[in-house]
Amino acid sequence: MCTAEATASLLQAEETFSACLARIDALILKPLLQAEPSDQKGKENFKLFLLLNDRFQALWNLTEENYRILKQKCSTSESFCIQDIYTHHKTVLKQFLTDFTSETSMSLALYTVLHKPIRDHIEQYILLLTKLNEVLKEVRSFIVIKEYVKLESFIGQVLDEACFTKSLWKSLGYKFTDMLCVPERRLLEDSKNLPISASTNRSDRILLFDDVLVLIQVSLQSVRGTGRAAQINDRKMYVLRVITPEETFFLSAKDPQMKAVWQWKLNQAVRQALNGKRDFPLWGKTGEGTEPPSCRFFTYLFRLEGKFKSASYEGEWHWGKPHGKGTLKWRDGRNHVGDFKEGLEHGFGICLVPRRSEDRYDCYKCHWYEGKMRGYGICEYGNDMVYKGYFKDNVRQGFGILENLSAEHPFKYTGQWENDKKNGYGVWEDKDRGERYIGTWLDDHKHGQGIVVTQSGVCYQRTFHADKMVGSGILLLEDDSVYEGNFTEDLTFVGKGKLSFANGFILEGTFTNKSGQGLQTHGILNTSNEQLDDRITKAQLGLEEFPVEKRWKGIYDQFLEFIHSGCKEETEESFMGFHIQTSKELRKSQEYLFCQRGTEDVSWKIEDILEEIVQHQGQESLQNYLEKALKSSLHPLGKLLKALTIAFQATYSGIGANRHLLTMAQEEVKYYAKKIWEFYQGLLHLALEQKGQLPAKCVDGDTRYACGVVLPLILPCFYPELFMLYMLYHEREDDLYCQGIVDLSLFPDIKLLEFLDVQKHLWPLKDLTLTTNQRRSLIKDKCFLSATECLQKLITTVDPREKLVILQKTYEEIESTVSRVVEKDYKLPMDDLLPLLMYVVSRAKIQHLGAEIHLIRDLMDPTNQGGLYDFLLTALESCYEHIQRMRLHQRETCQVPHSS
Repeated sequence: MCTAEATASLLQAEETFSACLARIDALILKPLLQAEPSDQKGKENFKLFLLLNDRFQALWNLTEENYRILKQKCSTSESFCIQDIYTHHKTVLKQFLTDFTSETSMSLALYTVLHKPIRDHIEQYILLLTKLNEVLKEVRSFIVIKEYVKLESFIGQVLDEACFTKSLWKSLGYKFTDMLCVPERRLLEDSKNLPISASTNRSDRILLFDDVLVLIQVSLQSVRGTGRAAQINDRKMYVLRVITPEETFFLSAKDPQMKAVWQWKLNQAVRQALNGKRDFPLWGKTGEGTEPPSCRFFTYLFRLEGKFKSASYEGEWHWGKPHGKGTLKWRDGRNHVGDFKEGLEHGFGICLVPRRSEDRYDCYKCHWYEGKMRGYGICEYGNDMVYKGYFKDNVRQGFGILENLSAEHPFKYTGQWENDKKNGYGVWEDKDRGERYIGTWLDDHKHGQGIVVTQSGVCYQRTFHADKMVGSGILLLEDDSVYEGNFTEDLTFVGKGKLSFANGFILEGTFTNKSGQGLQTHGILNTSNEQLDDRITKAQLGLEEFPVEKRWKGIYDQFLEFIHSGCKEETEESFMGFHIQTSKELRKSQEYLFCQRGTEDVSWKIEDILEEIVQHQGQESLQNYLEKALKSSLHPLGKLLKALTIAFQATYSGIGANRHLLTMAQEEVKYYAKKIWEFYQGLLHLALEQKGQLPAKCVDGDTRYACGVVLPLILPCFYPELFMLYMLYHEREDDLYCQGIVDLSLFPDIKLLEFLDVQKHLWPLKDLTLTTNQRRSLIKDKCFLSATECLQKLITTVDPREKLVILQKTYEEIESTVSRVVEKDYKLPMDDLLPLLMYVVSRAKIQHLGAEIHLIRDLMDPTNQGGLYDFLLTALESCYEHIQRMRLHQRETCQVPHSS
């Protein structure tokens, strides 16, 4: 046969086959589609017939690509049941089957009509293509022939499999048939044909279908992506282990050949079920075909007793266990989306739990460890409460924040938790009562020492037992009066006590409060004191009761454990937080656990952090690195700083802004710097150990670096609350200072220099530029102007070190001006410096100078003590105190000298 003849034969075969398909469609399928079944069984069969027709149309479209889809079937007034169509179309069937008689089975005839033309067409194609290949001798034609041979084999296997399955349904009892019979299901192997037995010794028969493995009289085990046949080496038995999500059992064969066939068919059935399609052809030669992957993705419904009973899991699996990303759904509305490991929740997950009493959900966004919540998480309860903190064994444990956002009883707790209850040090803010409790807790009750700060400014310290005040305490009132003794929750004095008034009077005795009679006392009133001691009116609370080392231990523990665990990236979120949005919607988020995630140019992966931290050990390089790390919301040190900032604000902002808490706050900030430096050292040591290097010992100690390097970097985070406490603490002194500044501002420059006893040869009179009709004696704010402007910059920075530098530059500007006046280098002695500095201070008019001075003094680097900075700060403090003591109205008014 030549090429032209072979090509012509192929075209003719294609045309003939297309015409055959058209006749089948017109004479058989189309009339069947017009049927309208009335009974339930007829409707089910009609659905299967619709599926058959769809596949037939797809085949026809492939055969004749240019042919359009047939017009929609036309409705007819006469309705036929599917079982009646054969009677009305016997003559049509005779056109397709030469051996058709009246006794021929209608179902067999229809079956033959639908598949025989296709098989004949495939055989004809194989014959024609073989002849064509003999002429062309090309590889491509051989490949085409091979594919058609596979197609012929596939058709035969599918038909044989269907017959095999049909025979099974007839052999089983109606009970098992009703349970197992599904139109799409096909039988792959039967233990009656290829003997094998289960390890339970209770199965009479084992059936392997394409989607299920059936152990008759035992149970049904779905194998749609769940099972795996694993070989077990045993000299006496030929055993297969079958792993399913809820149990594992064994299949025993009599010889290795039977075991090999069953193992191969089981694996191929699982693999094909996972792929969602059968192989082409269905079965290759024995031993061919890849094993199913140990890691899979599919859906399974748990049925047996256990944690996941009645739950549907959709996701990744490994050896029959949920492993990887997945979703669990229960019928009662519970949902869990997240990471799994070896059959348990492990890693980050989001869990929705419906509340029984109302149509709301509790939403947990947390890390799980071996099936239980562990690590940082956020829980949004259905009752409008939100918890952000750490969990362990499914309960709140460690540091956490619980806030009630409802309007009925809003509150916020920031502190330690143990076994789902408030335990240890914590801060409770009751927004309805307008008060804040700072102290210790036990089993959700105030227990031990505690400080209560109210919105009105009242502050007291008491001992609590199960939310009740016991023993005596100290009550600091807003008018600077101080009461020491017993008092009630409404701040009524009862029993023995001592009341110290702001004017220095002291009333000591027994206090009673009878209804309608007011407060009564029996005691002694001491009026000998002129003024109450500052040690009482400015008493600092909580120093002995709450050592700074015991505050916020829950925050430090998590970061310390993260370092001790080796700073593994997979545990970073569990220890230090994750990005999640405070919403019950399961969606991606940009909100961070402690802070908002910003667009950052620097990638802070743990391995990168440990690599980079080693490269920045020099003084300047270290400071730049720490500054960048502490500003980042992704670096561990930045996360630690943000957590401490939240704890600090929860204690000292708003209601907590009380002067009696200043020393507590100041201690905390210093301790924060110390702990951050320790954690930096921990990260550095770990990085060096991973590189095989020995960490260098810190010769100068941690204190110098904590105060000199870390404290200035972290102070901006705490400065607003901390400086407010300093202002409140020095409020009275600053008021006196401001009065003095107002009085001094009335003086012209020359009059003020004279008033402050500045030596005349140091007066910068050349700086007093006169205009028309202007007298020198009336000019103001011109002398030592550069020094004044320099000192005014003191309030532009929060860093004590930078404030000291500004003070030094102010001193240098004063000295430079004096040197210019005397026309030589002049080193100011103390007697000359103080009057000049007081002049500059009075002209700078810095508000809250007392708060500024004491903040610098308390937070400055200890290495600066005794040096120039310390000397200048002492001089500034002397000026501040001298201005307070001035009584300008008692001095004689000096005559302003006239000058031309």
